[in-house]
Amino acid sequence: MKGERLGEFEEFTLLAVRALGDHTYAVPVQRYVEEATARPVSMGAIYAALARLEDKGFVQSSMGEATARRGGKPKRLFRVTPNGLKTARDLQSLGLRPSKD
Repeated sequence: MKGERLGEFEEFTLLAVRALGDHTYAVPVQRYVEEATARPVSMGAIYAALARLEDKGFVQSSMGEATARRGGKPKRLFRVTPNGLKTARDLQSLGLRPSKD
C-alpha cells in the first residue's frame, strides 16, 4: 500500500463512497462531494481521487454489468475497504463528515 496520508479532497471522496454504500460509482460520488463542499467538482478530479484512494488501499473497484443505457459499457463500482472504513470512522470522529443538509 502506498502512503496512507489523505488530502482533504480524498477525505471527502472517501466519506462520500462510504455514505453512498457499496457498489457506488463516480457520478453519485461527484454529486455528494459537490453538495458536501458547496463547490463545483469535475469528474476528472473524482476519477483521480478514486484512483489515488484505490492505490492507497482505502477503496476497491470492480466492473459492474454492461447496460444498454451506457451503450454496452460497464460502470466501475467502488466500495470502501476495511482500512478505508476505519479511516472514514476516524475522520467522522474528528468532525469531517460531509453533510447532505
